[in-house]
Amino acid sequence: MVTGRIHSFQSLGTADGPGVRAVVFMQGCPLRCACCHNPDTWNFKGGTEVTVEEIFSKIKRLKNYFGEDGGVTASGGEPLMQPDFVLELFKLCKANGISTAIDTSGSVLNDKIKEVLKLTDTVLLDYKYVTDELYKSKVGTEKSKVDEFLSYLNSQNIKTWIRQVIIKDLNNNENSVKTLKELKEKYQCIERIELLPFRKLCIEKYEKLGIPFPLAETPETSKKEIEELEKYL
Repeated sequence: MVTGRIHSFQSLGTADGPGVRAVVFMQGCPLRCACCHNPDTWNFKGGTEVTVEEIFSKIKRLKNYFGEDGGVTASGGEPLMQPDFVLELFKLCKANGISTAIDTSGSVLNDKIKEVLKLTDTVLLDYKYVTDELYKSKVGTEKSKVDEFLSYLNSQNIKTWIRQVIIKDLNNNENSVKTLKELKEKYQCIERIELLPFRKLCIEKYEKLGIPFPLAETPETSKKEIEELEKYL
């Protein structure tokens, strides 16, 4: 019986992939993104231990709400840090005609993760910045790892959505967005690009954990700013 640690479970989400979806937020993340909204997902020993069967029993009850486009999304944290759990969960989903998606940073790739990706219909790839310098200073990994992950998705023809949180003075510029557009032209697997506004609703979580929020002084991104940048896509 495969077990994993989850942070939370959302019954009917509409912002985590195609259609209406059940979202499993996995516990644990190796990255430390400056804009992270969920510092409470970092600790690999946190969250709640559950079996695949426990989570799938919740998902199965929601199947009628998914419609043609919806399904299940494994998010996090970083869901691919628990590949055995996600693999077994996706096997059950596929056996029951339920669509699968993963929301990932794309910072880790190995044979076990490739097994998971074989059962994944859509990847929501958080392509956080377009320079290695920003990846190293604001994420804690190398951009080359994410590019390797994206190249693999393309080689396997796995439907991919690129998502990027837009943050003042970091990536809220024409050059950054045009680079994302160039990615879409280069990789046929990329179906869409989503620019997401930076928000600071997470500050209370940081205060509760006694962790300083790196972007506490950075203003939130307005809808108008996002619309202006979307013109470059």
